[in-house]
Amino acid sequence: MAKDMTLLWGTGSPPCWRVMIALEEKNLQGYNQKLLSFDKMEHKSQQVLDINPRGQLPTFKHGDNVINESYAVCFYLESQFKSQGTKLIPDGPAEQALMYQRMFEGLTFYEKLSAVVFYEWSVPEGERHESALKRNKEALVTELKLWEGYLQKLGSGSYLAGPSFTLADVVVFPTVGTVFGFGLSPERYPKLGEYYNLLKERPSVKASWPPHWLENPKDQDRLKDALKDI
Repeated sequence: MAKDMTLLWGTGSPPCWRVMIALEEKNLQGYNQKLLSFDKMEHKSQQVLDINPRGQLPTFKHGDNVINESYAVCFYLESQFKSQGTKLIPDGPAEQALMYQRMFEGLTFYEKLSAVVFYEWSVPEGERHESALKRNKEALVTELKLWEGYLQKLGSGSYLAGPSFTLADVVVFPTVGTVFGFGLSPERYPKLGEYYNLLKERPSVKASWPPHWLENPKDQDRLKDALKDI
């Protein structure tokens, strides 16, 4: 099954990480994969554009089916391999409702994070303003406090939608992992820190951990300045 799948991905990309966690959870190891470099603009290569005209990663193909949006890939994998691996959509209406809510709120979380940590990468030098970055940081703080409150209400040891690991965790944890990778203080956000520590030891997360974080710890230390004052 996994032999019919191909994933083009980039390390450190939360959207790519979502798909890789989902593949691991559904026991779909052994898929074809190719790691591409954002720095070398390989996501704009003809190989990617032939499958994904937006020139973005992840790019995913299963047989003749092409899906390039990370949330769509995760939904597709759960739908097509429902009885395989981890059940990622709970049956109970309350837990399922909370799962969907947190999943789509996760897009806002990622957007607020990206506006801070990828600011210099995405905004040309002549268009950068300290006041804009300050506003972005304030918006991220508000967002972080919201998620801290969500986890506080659920209690210790909980996943994002309750007692079970669900698609909400698949798609939101990469943002949480990235925010701590960039130096967020677990003392300032203890519930998010607890959630991060719970999931970072999960086999699917460990198997898909961004390799450049492991290979270049000095680079990772430099990144940590981005969120030191958040």
